[in-house]
Amino acid sequence: MKAQEATATERGAQQYLGFVLGEDAFGIDILRVQEIRGWEPVRALPETSAHVKGVLDLRGTIVPIVDLRIRFGAVDPVYEPTTVIVIAVVEAGAAGRQLVGMVVDAVTGVIDATEAEIKSPPAMVGGVSSQYLRGMVSQGEQMTVLLDVDRIFSEEEWARLDSLA
Repeated sequence: MKAQEATATERGAQQYLGFVLGEDAFGIDILRVQEIRGWEPVRALPETSAHVKGVLDLRGTIVPIVDLRIRFGAVDPVYEPTTVIVIAVVEAGAAGRQLVGMVVDAVTGVIDATEAEIKSPPAMVGGVSSQYLRGMVSQGEQMTVLLDVDRIFSEEEWARLDSLA
């Protein structure tokens, strides 16, 4: 490494796990990611929203599984070999810290971004309201939308998800 080059950490960058939903690139704070699992069918539950696929037993912890593709407007997403479940720790309102599994089309890697590189998002990006967004970052010609996992669901939705777990 050249002396003038700095690592992402040295220049104050934060890291995000990159993934795709349809044709759009997204990312979440990598410190929130507990693990990434290949897609597997989950235990479906009655009377849940279409985006709530069910629950998964993760080493004795029951984790609600949410398909982000459906949550953000996709109709009939396909479960391909690249489809994965990202298990993340979220602040779930009054329920506190919870695990939630988020189904995504594929993981793309780690994104390094400094605070200065993160731009404010427009009101709507790829069918996702800006209320769920942390910002946007460009790397080359790729624009990645950074999600705020704590704001993906309302307090009422967290209460319903918490009751599943």
